Amino acid sequence: MNSDQKIISFEDTAVAFSSKNNGQLKQSKWLFKFFGNDTLVKIFSKLTLFAFKIKLPISSIVKKTIFKQFCAGETLEESDKVIRKLNESKIGSILDYSVEGKETLEDFEQTKNEVIKIIHLAKKNPSIPYTSLKITGIAPFEILEKLNGSATFTEKDNEEIKTIEERINSICYTAFVSKVPIYFDAEESWIQNTIDALAEKMMRKYNKEKAIILTTLQMYRWDRIEYLQNLIIAARKENFKIGIKLVRGAYMERENKRALEQNYRSPIQPTKEETDKDFDKALTICLENIDIITLCAGTHNESSTQFLIDEMNRLKLSPSLPNIYFSQLYGMSDNISYNLANAGYNVTKYLPYGPVKSVIPYLIRRAEENSGISGQMGRELSYISNELERRKELKLLK
Repeated sequence: MNSDQKIISFEDTAVAFSSKNNGQLKQSKWLFKFFGNDTLVKIFSKLTLFAFKIKLPISSIVKKTIFKQFCAGETLEESDKVIRKLNESKIGSILDYSVEGKETLEDFEQTKNEVIKIIHLAKKNPSIPYTSLKITGIAPFEILEKLNGSATFTEKDNEEIKTIEERINSICYTAFVSKVPIYFDAEESWIQNTIDALAEKMMRKYNKEKAIILTTLQMYRWDRIEYLQNLIIAARKENFKIGIKLVRGAYMERENKRALEQNYRSPIQPTKEETDKDFDKALTICLENIDIITLCAGTHNESSTQFLIDEMNRLKLSPSLPNIYFSQLYGMSDNISYNLANAGYNVTKYLPYGPVKSVIPYLIRRAEENSGISGQMGRELSYISNELERRKELKLLK
């Protein structure tokens, strides 16, 4: 073991919840109990969407509950309090303008400008080491889908494609001159080839000296190891750096459903074990090529987190190496994030923000995903309950 590496216990709830008072923990406990019930989550999703559709005044209720748990605020200015609070525990913030479902030119331009605003903020604030970009936030889904296949393009399509590439280049150029890394989020497989191509184009252009542009690999896809290996070969041959964010994935249900409906092989791994195996394999591949790779490991899985720590130890890589980051969603897995940061590892929280009504699709997806993650809600509840009990006993001892 390196002399600067500490033994980490992800069960150390005193460290995990050091930034939260009893009231905050009790509210989180209530929310995670709710998320553990799949039926309630589905009812909540439908009712919330309906309530906003008929303009019921529920924004304040949502903001005080699920929004507060998973989002930093409605604006960048409002999010600053959360950014500073995380920084006190040596945890960085990856700001994400999580407005979804917008389709107009004005919406796309607004999102582009907001992302550029984040980059300018991050340039002056070391507690924001990265930012992110969801391509569907600045481009129509149907155009990305057309680019993904072999569709015939109209003159209007070609003009739109040019505009999309200009938006992306504007963002990436700003990131490059500001020296603020930005990663492209992964999305559905039927637009992912387009996103991959755009990310690779920007990496070739801006990653000559440092990985400013990162792409995201969803390891629940069975083809991602081969993709990663081919990207490494290309980078070494063409002399550019690679930015990789590894996640397990977020669209499994709709991926499998579409594959079944359209009668093609699902891109999703046959078992969770295969996903876990490929995730860990990708971690090793990235570490063994760390001279050209910047790695962000986005995981709530304690085994994979420990595996990455062990691999860093095996390869004698320092916890503070600037091109290796761990990342978890804001509002979840604090037992991983805070204990890693306390041991000197680079940690970020993925920090969504935006108007409550506009962030609802993100929040509903978060609730539905989490209710389907086997054991995740139980672990969150267990850690929170243990910490509340620990504090109660400590108070009695005093």
